[in-house]
Amino acid sequence: MTFTIPNLTRRQTLAGLGATLTVSTLPACATKAVAEGEPAAALLDGLAWDLIQHMPGTATSLGVDTGAHAALRGELADPSPAGQAALAATLREGLARVNTVDTSKLDAKTRTSLEVVQSAYSTALDGLALPYGDVAVGGWRNTPYVVIQNVGAYIDLPRFMDADHPVRNKADAQAYISRLSQIPDVLSGELERIRSAREMGLVPPAFLLDKAITQMEATLADTRDGGSMVTSLVRRTSDIPGDWDTPARRLVTGPITEGLAAQLNELKQQRAIAKDDAGMWAQPDGDEYYAWALRASTTTDKSADEIHQTGLEQLEEIHSEMDPILRDLGYTTGSVGDRMTQLGTDPRFQFKEGDPGRAEIMEFIHERIDWIKAQMPRAFNTLVDPNLEVRRIPPAEELGAPTAYGGAGSKDGKIPGRMWINLRTPDLHRRYTLPTLVHHEAIPGHIWQGEYANQLPLIRSILAFNAYSEGWALYAEKLADELGAYTNNPAWRLGYLQDQSFRACRLVVDTGIHAKRWTRQQGIDFFVKRNGDSPEEIVSEVERYCSWPGQACGYKVGQNEILRQRQLARDTMKSSYDIKGFNDAVVKGGNVPLDVLAKNVGRYIKGEAA
Repeated sequence: MTFTIPNLTRRQTLAGLGATLTVSTLPACATKAVAEGEPAAALLDGLAWDLIQHMPGTATSLGVDTGAHAALRGELADPSPAGQAALAATLREGLARVNTVDTSKLDAKTRTSLEVVQSAYSTALDGLALPYGDVAVGGWRNTPYVVIQNVGAYIDLPRFMDADHPVRNKADAQAYISRLSQIPDVLSGELERIRSAREMGLVPPAFLLDKAITQMEATLADTRDGGSMVTSLVRRTSDIPGDWDTPARRLVTGPITEGLAAQLNELKQQRAIAKDDAGMWAQPDGDEYYAWALRASTTTDKSADEIHQTGLEQLEEIHSEMDPILRDLGYTTGSVGDRMTQLGTDPRFQFKEGDPGRAEIMEFIHERIDWIKAQMPRAFNTLVDPNLEVRRIPPAEELGAPTAYGGAGSKDGKIPGRMWINLRTPDLHRRYTLPTLVHHEAIPGHIWQGEYANQLPLIRSILAFNAYSEGWALYAEKLADELGAYTNNPAWRLGYLQDQSFRACRLVVDTGIHAKRWTRQQGIDFFVKRNGDSPEEIVSEVERYCSWPGQACGYKVGQNEILRQRQLARDTMKSSYDIKGFNDAVVKGGNVPLDVLAKNVGRYIKGEAA
């Protein structure tokens, strides 16, 4: 369905369409009034299924597109303006239902789940009311630019179709073809929105467009020959009768390629008028957007100035811990940043070039995973057995991708949690940086935490909060340090501290770029000069902040709050405090906004079960 509504802002369009779509297109369970005494568990389950209709890919990634919901496996999300309006309507309806619930007699777990929904839905609705951008409902990737160097279907869907969409039988293969047939509409919906954004004056920085254009040209070169989306299906249907190559190839080389070409043409038009201003301050309504992005990322009302100052202060504190270790390693002169730059050239900590170095990195990562997994009984009362794998970020994505990222697997365990590692060049990594990367992305970080989240109601597996997700992963780095991960390797502890100071730098640079009118180069220089980070790594890092405003601030803000709550628990409980009990309270409470985290810890302090 296409809506043409002239002379309306996106804010007005979403409000108007939402009123219409609430009745006309939402599932019946979403439009009914809340029944008096409706069980909270049924309400939460209904909210989950209402929401997941808008994100079928999430249903597949979680492994819940089965049985009565099997049709979701053949569908894709609708990123068009109409799809955004329908999403907003679902959120408004769901929030209204939750707000009618009397929580006074509910157990703590259920109250937490309802509080999570209230926070995620209200924040997302505020974001959807802004004039442009993608809003992650209970997620982390909020962006003003719907298609850019690290955002868009041209990046997400080839990876998703290969890594997450299962092909175990004929029905799965048919669902794969069905999804391929919908990709042109997805690309068209994105195109409509980026054109609309350009017309209202929102044009990404030129340097981001340069990368996006290069990457999209590579994707187009792939799809013109059928490429990865065809070969992935053909490879996995070798034992499934039927001709799967022909329909897949027809879709990919035809309408999908045409859709990508249209997006590429639009990006080139934007590049012709783009400027190099890096921050949201230079965009229409940019200050309003950044204020919302910070609130969404940190789940706090902290100002850009406050976050900026916190980063500067914590950077100095962490560098004071790094200085004596550097001296012991023989690096005695210059700033901490200068000496870390020197350390980065030390052959002792470098990997071999090319494929031999890539193999070394993968072996190193697996060894560290085995070590940290064995330490978990010392840190948690309630243990999980994470199903995980380490995979290389697809080479076509590596140029605009971070050094690594990770996430949990499906609720049914059939899709493993994955740590994705950027192996564009082994020189991106050092032996003293990889241990911390493992603890952040895998155990006890994202993949470990995700295993607990998968045990919660479906809505809790869907909704996540950047400050908690990344705050936990950063806390996981510190926990690994406390478990002795770096005891026999001072350089590894130095890498851990550099990683912590790196996150402090993020507070400074993200707010510097978007609120203090820093240039891209100022952001790069701050990391290189103050923290000794590799320019090779930092260019993509800083550009990521330009396309995901505020996201980088969630890490340190979240970790700071977890540590503050831990100290509060220790001071209050005194001899009855136990690190394993505290960690259980934080991780079993699930992914929550920081104010709800404080409530969960408060219940733990009072002796209430998580």
